[in-house]
Amino acid sequence: MRVFTKHTRVSVLLISSYLSISAFTTETTVSAGVIPPLRSQKSMVVSGHPLASEAGLQMLGKGGNAVDGAVATTLAIAVVEPFAAGIGGGGFLLFHNGKTGEIQALDFRERAPQKATKNMYLDAQGKVIPLLSINGHLAVATPGTVAGLHEIHRRYGKLPWQEVVKPAIALAENGFILSKKNTWRSMSGYTRMRKEAILSNPAATAIFLRNGDFYQPGEKLVQRDLGKTLREIASNPRSFYTGSIAQAIASDMKKHGGLITLDDLKNYQPIWRKPVCGNFRQARVCSMPPPSSGGVHLLEMLNILAGTDWKTLGWHHPDAVHFLAETMKIAYSDRSQLLGDPDFVTVPVEKLISPAYGKKRRGEITMNRAKPSTEVKPTDEKTLPKIPESPETSHLNVVDAQRNAVSLTFTINTGFGAGVVAAGTGILLNNEMDDFAAAPGIPNAFGLVGSQKNAIAPRKTPLSSMTPTIITEKGKLRMVVGAPGGGTIITQVLQVILNVWEYGMDAGQAVAAPRIHHQWLPDELRVEPLGMDTMTLQELRRRGHNIKETTPWGNINAIIVTPEGTLEGAADPRGEGEPRGL
Repeated sequence: MRVFTKHTRVSVLLISSYLSISAFTTETTVSAGVIPPLRSQKSMVVSGHPLASEAGLQMLGKGGNAVDGAVATTLAIAVVEPFAAGIGGGGFLLFHNGKTGEIQALDFRERAPQKATKNMYLDAQGKVIPLLSINGHLAVATPGTVAGLHEIHRRYGKLPWQEVVKPAIALAENGFILSKKNTWRSMSGYTRMRKEAILSNPAATAIFLRNGDFYQPGEKLVQRDLGKTLREIASNPRSFYTGSIAQAIASDMKKHGGLITLDDLKNYQPIWRKPVCGNFRQARVCSMPPPSSGGVHLLEMLNILAGTDWKTLGWHHPDAVHFLAETMKIAYSDRSQLLGDPDFVTVPVEKLISPAYGKKRRGEITMNRAKPSTEVKPTDEKTLPKIPESPETSHLNVVDAQRNAVSLTFTINTGFGAGVVAAGTGILLNNEMDDFAAAPGIPNAFGLVGSQKNAIAPRKTPLSSMTPTIITEKGKLRMVVGAPGGGTIITQVLQVILNVWEYGMDAGQAVAAPRIHHQWLPDELRVEPLGMDTMTLQELRRRGHNIKETTPWGNINAIIVTPEGTLEGAADPRGEGEPRGL
């Protein structure tokens, strides 16, 4: 077995400058300093943490398939990225069957407890109570990660379930050394805010803090209770929902005023859904349907952008950036009003992802002026074209030798979730209830607003931006991609797809390239420092864009299958992830 690893890394600011384009040029200039992608012929794993990628690679090396690799990687992430995702949360995945070419979507997202109510986070005057949907037991929705992983493995895994859980158990019980890369240990202001929530929960404090502060780079984090829980899950995954683990979670909830009961856990089931798919150039793009907004709006934006010759225009030409930002505004305005859980509300998916609708909205963009968000309105459902009848976080991608592929995004929502651990389990619980619209038009922790379609209801799934995506061309697997990053997830995935399909970048260049983001509200165009030259920024401001330069964001990763059949993988240099290949 030959193992390939990434050899070097560079700082985020340098990466941003590597791909800077002079104004009005039509050529993409890529410095030799960009980390080259990992290339291999047989199989590959890429995730947000090298130890998790290594766990997935172990399964592939033992004869496992992409599903085995994905489950092992996911559970390892739950140990080594407790700030981002874990078994106390939920997520979505896409699975590409290498034999049949079929793509399936699995929803294992968290769901509102049976006792949840529409106005549970409002005061007597109908105003949102600050932080109530973010911190503490009342913020927790019923977790789905363990159920989702067991379901996909039950159907498609090759190795024994106990085998794919082993790497995570070892990482929890033996501990792992915190790296010096930029993760939760160096997120100064945001981490301090989440630390306050953790300090309010003794069980979480005992695991993640030492002398009132987070463990530091070079120190070892051991999670013995989580290791014990993982051993129980390896023996019986249903224990999370009907056994001793469920009893511990329900007891902790009752003690601290949470809503999750044994019935909530017992009744949780992951849901197989039909992915949303559409064409972009010669590619077939499939992504997650509602209750994720990711796939719908990724395809909506690709349809709006399809009428433009991006390659001739040039990467980060002012016209390209302007048009891209205006497209983002349109999609996120639609998201605010039209998306929700399809098991509870009607979502006009086919109409929103139709080329006809993309053409209609494309005609509303003016090239010489940025429309204020107040002028960019969500579409009226009645005016949508009629279509013949015919869904802080972590992401990972796995492709095996048979070209089975998994694109999986899962989360506990904001950093360290609700900041609470179910006593004795080591399970850090999510604060996914904040992804509901606590009140129409009131932004959540990521600044995203929602409507009555995303209002709280018992057993309802909150709207998400997670966008696990699989792309094929002429029936063959071509790309597996996804990202963490709250409301920026959809635009990260969009831009990496454009970087590959329109500008011919390899996987390393595509995930490293500076990004932009606009989500309609607030009305600002986020750009990375040194991501665009002064002349381009001046031109964008002249057109009316409210430019906000922020620290680099996101942690996307991708695997590309080249026309020659070689696997090409890269993890975002903004994070500490790495690809691994056989």
